[in-house]
Amino acid sequence: MSLFAAALVALAACSPGTPDEGSKTLKVAYQKTDSFTALDTMFQSAKEEFEAANQGVTVELQPIQGNDDDYGTKLALALRSPSSAPDVFYEDTFKVRSDVDAGYLLKLDSHLEGWEDWDKYDDAAKAAGRADDGGTYAVPLGTDTRAIWYNKKVLAAAGISEPWQPRSWQDILDAARKIKANDPSAIPFNMYAGKGTGEGTVMQGFYELLYGTGSSLYDEESKKWVVGSAGFKDSLGFLKTLYDEQLAVTPAEALDANVWKKVFGEWFPDGKLGATVEGSYAPSFWQKGGSYEWPGYEQDMGVAPFPTQNGDAPGAVSMSGGWTLAVGAETKEPDLAFKFLSTALNQKNSLAFTVESSQIAVRTDVAADPGYQDANPFVKDVSDLVKVTRYRPATSDYPRISAAVQEATEAVITGSRTPEQAAADYDAAVTDIVGGDKTVRK
Repeated sequence: MSLFAAALVALAACSPGTPDEGSKTLKVAYQKTDSFTALDTMFQSAKEEFEAANQGVTVELQPIQGNDDDYGTKLALALRSPSSAPDVFYEDTFKVRSDVDAGYLLKLDSHLEGWEDWDKYDDAAKAAGRADDGGTYAVPLGTDTRAIWYNKKVLAAAGISEPWQPRSWQDILDAARKIKANDPSAIPFNMYAGKGTGEGTVMQGFYELLYGTGSSLYDEESKKWVVGSAGFKDSLGFLKTLYDEQLAVTPAEALDANVWKKVFGEWFPDGKLGATVEGSYAPSFWQKGGSYEWPGYEQDMGVAPFPTQNGDAPGAVSMSGGWTLAVGAETKEPDLAFKFLSTALNQKNSLAFTVESSQIAVRTDVAADPGYQDANPFVKDVSDLVKVTRYRPATSDYPRISAAVQEATEAVITGSRTPEQAAADYDAAVTDIVGGDKTVRK
């Protein structure tokens, strides 16, 4: 952390020479990891295109290495000072409102009015960058959904017919027990839990359960956080069963922030994992050029919606998130910064990024493109889940609430608390975070 801060200060302070008269520099911050390079590829292309069309302007790309949580921490550090704040940056949808409240994001409405491509974005996608004041502060790159990804061979060996479509939580447990009985060394059903996997724990785990009980995290009508939820306890109870019966990974593996690398890079390709709950972007890891290329994954893998607790309507649950591009409130060149943002998100660059990262398209012209429709055999299945999907409450309190949920799941899978005790701890934490007047018992 301190090295990153020092690097930012040095970057701002260093001046290798007197810049040419009229020359300008735009700083662009974004996430890059060994397994996520699609954004870097897009920005490299946009930099070349933008600099060619804007003589005297240099785009300085500042990739930040780290997982989602690390990236968020390092970006927040950079945004605190005008000297280190980027002009354009990669912004998680659930942080838009809190970062607007903190004064980090530039309001884009006047710029969007003159950008003809804005009409090509889905209305639902546009809402991802909107703040409490009704203004738009970020432009979506794409969205995603969550589903069960399963290895057909592992299920077939356990006598489970394909296509597999569990209709309830009980169906998941029944299938997991069959896989365990057939191969005691296999991991039947992975569901992220604990603080190690951060937001992945709640987006690819707990919320799939919670929203399938008929309960919710936040009551939109009263604008209050839900406490005392039976569905919350039931969801923790399911995780307890999964881990107690050794139907999931070990607790130690679950607490490893990099466990997902084994899911994609080892356990699925090696036929050691029956199923996991993951994002619609899963094929991006296995397709040609992906971090864990797996020729033939299309034949071995299947996808199914995550069921509600007892098969009640709507029958399935999904969660959606996604990322955006934003312009820093402290930029000295707001027009140029937005011009770069719109170059990075033009049809050509958006299509390439959406396909490479297995995103769900948010531009109508990208969604209609044959290159997108034929990107992988699962595009239609995961896109169909948009009709049952949910979004995280994008309030400034949310990140701390999410951390409390992660703590509850960790306490249960490690056995330090019962589901009832962990749920009570969560209720107390929420009340402490937002105040009792902002909670409702449901």
